[in-house]
Amino acid sequence: MQPGLPFDDPDLTIRFVRMRQARRYVMRVRPDGTVRVTIPRGGSQRDAEQFAAKHLDWAHRQRAKTISTQRPPAVEKDLRARAARELPPQLLALAERFDLQVSKVSIRNQRSRWGSCTPRGHIALNYRLLLMPDAVREYILIHELMHLRQANHSIRFWRLVEAECPAFRDAERWLKQHGHSLF
Repeated sequence: MQPGLPFDDPDLTIRFVRMRQARRYVMRVRPDGTVRVTIPRGGSQRDAEQFAAKHLDWAHRQRAKTISTQRPPAVEKDLRARAARELPPQLLALAERFDLQVSKVSIRNQRSRWGSCTPRGHIALNYRLLLMPDAVREYILIHELMHLRQANHSIRFWRLVEAECPAFRDAERWLKQHGHSLF
Protein backbone atom coordinates (compact mmCIF):
# COMPACT_ATOMS: atom_id res chain seq x y z
CA MET A 1 0.00 0.00 0.00
CA GLN A 2 1.24 3.48 -0.70
CA PRO A 3 2.02 5.48 2.45
CA GLY A 4 -0.25 8.26 3.50
CA LEU A 5 -3.49 6.78 2.22
CA PRO A 6 -6.49 7.12 4.53
CA PHE A 7 -6.70 3.36 4.95
CA ASP A 8 -3.11 2.59 5.95
CA ASP A 9 -3.04 -0.80 7.61
CA PRO A 10 0.21 -2.67 8.33
CA ASP A 11 -1.56 -6.05 7.91
CA LEU A 12 -2.98 -5.27 4.48
CA THR A 13 -0.84 -4.62 1.42
CA ILE A 14 -2.66 -3.04 -1.53
CA ARG A 15 -1.11 -2.87 -4.99
CA PHE A 16 -2.58 -0.64 -7.65
CA VAL A 17 -2.17 -1.92 -11.20
CA ARG A 18 -3.21 -0.05 -14.34
CA MET A 19 -4.70 -2.27 -17.06
CA ARG A 20 -5.59 -0.77 -20.41
CA GLN A 21 -8.04 -3.55 -21.24
CA ALA A 22 -9.91 -3.26 -17.91
CA ARG A 23 -13.30 -1.59 -18.03
CA ARG A 24 -13.88 -1.01 -14.34
CA TYR A 25 -12.13 -0.92 -10.98
CA VAL A 26 -11.63 -4.41 -9.56
CA MET A 27 -10.35 -5.45 -6.14
CA ARG A 28 -8.99 -8.97 -5.65
CA VAL A 29 -7.34 -10.68 -2.74
CA ARG A 30 -4.42 -12.73 -4.01
CA PRO A 31 -3.45 -16.11 -2.53
CA ASP A 32 -0.58 -14.56 -0.57
CA GLY A 33 -3.02 -12.19 1.16
CA THR A 34 -2.11 -9.03 -0.75
CA VAL A 35 -4.88 -6.99 -2.32
CA ARG A 36 -4.73 -5.90 -5.94
CA VAL A 37 -6.81 -3.03 -7.28
CA THR A 38 -7.05 -2.82 -11.06
CA ILE A 39 -7.30 0.68 -12.51
CA PRO A 40 -9.21 0.67 -15.82
CA ARG A 41 -8.40 2.71 -18.90
CA GLY A 42 -9.34 6.30 -18.21
CA GLY A 43 -9.29 5.64 -14.45
CA SER A 44 -7.25 7.59 -11.95
CA GLN A 45 -5.09 6.61 -9.00
CA ARG A 46 -7.20 8.85 -6.79
CA ASP A 47 -10.43 7.12 -7.83
CA ALA A 48 -8.74 3.74 -7.31
CA GLU A 49 -7.78 4.75 -3.78
CA GLN A 50 -11.35 5.85 -3.06
CA PHE A 51 -12.62 2.56 -4.49
CA ALA A 52 -10.20 0.63 -2.25
CA ALA A 53 -11.19 2.65 0.83
CA LYS A 54 -14.87 2.00 0.13
CA HIS A 55 -14.28 -1.77 -0.09
CA LEU A 56 -11.74 -2.09 2.70
CA ASP A 57 -14.01 -4.10 5.03
CA TRP A 58 -14.65 -6.59 2.22
CA ALA A 59 -10.90 -6.87 1.60
CA HIS A 60 -10.21 -7.67 5.26
CA ARG A 61 -12.95 -10.33 5.36
CA GLN A 62 -11.83 -11.85 2.06
CA ARG A 63 -8.17 -11.86 3.11
CA ALA A 64 -8.97 -13.66 6.37
CA LYS A 65 -11.02 -16.21 4.46
CA THR A 66 -8.30 -16.71 1.85
CA ILE A 67 -5.59 -17.27 4.41
CA SER A 68 -7.72 -19.64 6.50
CA THR A 69 -8.66 -21.84 3.53
CA GLN A 70 -5.21 -22.34 2.02
CA ARG A 71 -4.26 -25.95 1.50
CA PRO A 72 -0.79 -27.23 2.44
CA PRO A 73 1.66 -27.23 -0.52
CA ALA A 74 1.85 -31.06 -0.56
CA VAL A 75 -1.94 -31.30 -0.90
CA GLU A 76 -1.91 -28.73 -3.72
CA LYS A 77 0.83 -30.67 -5.53
CA ASP A 78 -1.10 -33.94 -5.25
CA LEU A 79 -4.30 -32.28 -6.43
CA ARG A 80 -2.57 -30.81 -9.48
CA ALA A 81 -0.99 -34.17 -10.35
CA ARG A 82 -4.36 -35.88 -10.03
CA ALA A 83 -5.96 -33.23 -12.25
CA ALA A 84 -3.28 -33.79 -14.91
CA ARG A 85 -4.12 -37.52 -14.89
CA GLU A 86 -7.91 -37.28 -14.74
CA LEU A 87 -9.13 -34.14 -16.50
CA PRO A 88 -7.62 -34.56 -20.00
CA PRO A 89 -9.17 -38.03 -20.54
CA GLN A 90 -12.57 -36.71 -19.37
CA LEU A 91 -12.35 -33.76 -21.75
CA LEU A 92 -11.18 -35.88 -24.69
CA ALA A 93 -13.97 -38.43 -24.12
CA LEU A 94 -16.53 -35.62 -24.28
CA ALA A 95 -14.83 -34.16 -27.37
CA GLU A 96 -15.09 -37.54 -29.09
CA ARG A 97 -18.75 -37.81 -28.10
CA PHE A 98 -19.44 -34.41 -29.71
CA ASP A 99 -17.13 -35.11 -32.69
CA LEU A 100 -14.83 -32.21 -31.81
CA GLN A 101 -11.06 -31.95 -32.20
CA VAL A 102 -8.96 -30.74 -29.28
CA SER A 103 -5.36 -29.97 -30.21
CA LYS A 104 -3.96 -29.69 -26.70
CA VAL A 105 -5.13 -29.90 -23.08
CA SER A 106 -3.25 -28.19 -20.29
CA ILE A 107 -3.89 -28.04 -16.55
CA ARG A 108 -3.28 -24.65 -14.95
CA ASN A 109 -3.48 -22.75 -11.71
CA GLN A 110 -5.88 -20.10 -12.95
CA ARG A 111 -7.05 -17.64 -10.31
CA SER A 112 -10.26 -16.33 -11.82
CA ARG A 113 -11.47 -18.83 -14.42
CA TRP A 114 -12.28 -22.49 -14.68
CA GLY A 115 -11.10 -22.97 -18.21
CA SER A 116 -10.33 -21.37 -21.55
CA CYS A 117 -10.33 -22.37 -25.19
CA THR A 118 -8.28 -20.94 -28.06
CA PRO A 119 -9.44 -20.86 -31.68
CA ARG A 120 -6.79 -23.51 -32.44
CA GLY A 121 -8.37 -25.98 -30.05
CA HIS A 122 -6.07 -25.62 -27.04
CA ILE A 123 -8.16 -26.03 -23.90
CA ALA A 124 -6.73 -25.02 -20.53
CA LEU A 125 -8.44 -26.31 -17.40
CA ASN A 126 -8.14 -25.22 -13.81
CA TYR A 127 -6.91 -28.03 -11.58
CA ARG A 128 -9.53 -27.03 -8.99
CA LEU A 129 -12.22 -28.58 -11.20
CA LEU A 130 -11.57 -31.76 -9.20
CA LEU A 131 -12.94 -30.06 -6.09
CA MET A 132 -16.45 -29.57 -7.46
CA PRO A 133 -19.35 -31.95 -8.05
CA ASP A 134 -19.05 -34.15 -11.14
CA ALA A 135 -22.05 -32.55 -12.88
CA VAL A 136 -20.62 -29.05 -12.46
CA ARG A 137 -17.21 -30.16 -13.71
CA GLU A 138 -18.81 -31.82 -16.75
CA TYR A 139 -20.71 -28.62 -17.49
CA ILE A 140 -17.45 -26.64 -17.53
CA LEU A 141 -15.80 -29.17 -19.84
CA ILE A 142 -18.80 -29.00 -22.19
CA HIS A 143 -18.76 -25.19 -21.98
CA GLU A 144 -15.14 -25.08 -23.14
CA LEU A 145 -15.74 -27.64 -25.87
CA MET A 146 -18.69 -25.68 -27.26
CA HIS A 147 -16.28 -22.78 -27.79
CA LEU A 148 -14.79 -24.92 -30.57
CA ARG A 149 -18.13 -24.51 -32.35
CA GLN A 150 -18.88 -20.95 -31.27
CA ALA A 151 -15.99 -18.82 -29.99
CA ASN A 152 -18.05 -16.34 -27.98
CA HIS A 153 -20.87 -16.22 -25.46
CA SER A 154 -23.64 -15.38 -27.92
CA ILE A 155 -27.16 -16.78 -27.79
CA ARG A 156 -26.05 -19.39 -30.32
CA PHE A 157 -23.27 -20.50 -27.96
CA TRP A 158 -25.62 -20.87 -24.99
CA ARG A 159 -28.03 -22.90 -27.14
CA LEU A 160 -25.19 -25.28 -28.01
CA VAL A 161 -24.31 -25.61 -24.31
CA GLU A 162 -27.93 -26.22 -23.34
CA ALA A 163 -28.36 -28.86 -26.05
CA GLU A 164 -25.45 -30.87 -24.61
CA CYS A 165 -25.93 -29.98 -20.94
CA PRO A 166 -29.62 -29.22 -20.23
CA ALA A 167 -28.93 -28.66 -16.50
CA PHE A 168 -26.24 -26.03 -17.12
CA ARG A 169 -28.20 -23.38 -15.21
CA ASP A 170 -28.01 -25.51 -12.04
CA ALA A 171 -24.24 -25.79 -12.52
CA GLU A 172 -23.99 -22.02 -13.01
CA ARG A 173 -25.93 -21.49 -9.79
CA TRP A 174 -23.60 -23.85 -7.93
CA LEU A 175 -20.57 -22.00 -9.28
CA LYS A 176 -22.01 -18.66 -8.27
CA GLN A 177 -22.71 -19.87 -4.73
CA HIS A 178 -19.66 -22.06 -4.10
CA GLY A 179 -17.09 -21.54 -6.83
CA HIS A 180 -15.23 -18.68 -5.12
CA SER A 181 -14.50 -20.91 -2.14
CA LEU A 182 -12.39 -23.23 -4.33
CA PHE A 183 -9.89 -20.54 -5.36
